[in-house]
Amino acid sequence: MAHTTLLRDLVEDIEIREQLLHILNIQMATASVLAADCDDCPVEIPVVGEEQVRFLEEKIDEMDASLEPLTSFLIPGGHPAVSQAHVARTVCRRTERTILSLSQEVNIQGDIIKFYNRLSDYFFVLSRKIAQLFGVRQAPWKPGL
Repeated sequence: MAHTTLLRDLVEDIEIREQLLHILNIQMATASVLAADCDDCPVEIPVVGEEQVRFLEEKIDEMDASLEPLTSFLIPGGHPAVSQAHVARTVCRRTERTILSLSQEVNIQGDIIKFYNRLSDYFFVLSRKIAQLFGVRQAPWKPGL
């Protein structure tokens, strides 16, 4: 969540800031679900479902439609906000793997894992969108040393 917050602070685009605030609310919900250690909790625990996954997929599709098609892998960076989107993406992948491991021991809402899988994809596409907004040309990765 902290990396999402930092990314939000680095971007001035109102629509992206609103998306990231919405994502932060979902991340808080997932944190409360994962922290709840009771079957009959005295407080209502939110449900992270298909609606949250669909939100990410819609935003990915919207951003992707405004970007040039990828023809190679990209070297991350070019602007602090672009780099921060990639940090958020990699932390998100690590979170997904941690939740998958936890799901071997306890029952996890299935859509939480889907959400973090799609969230990392969202951050990748968002990094490209932010690069576009800042006029940053991202360097293609050229295999071979």
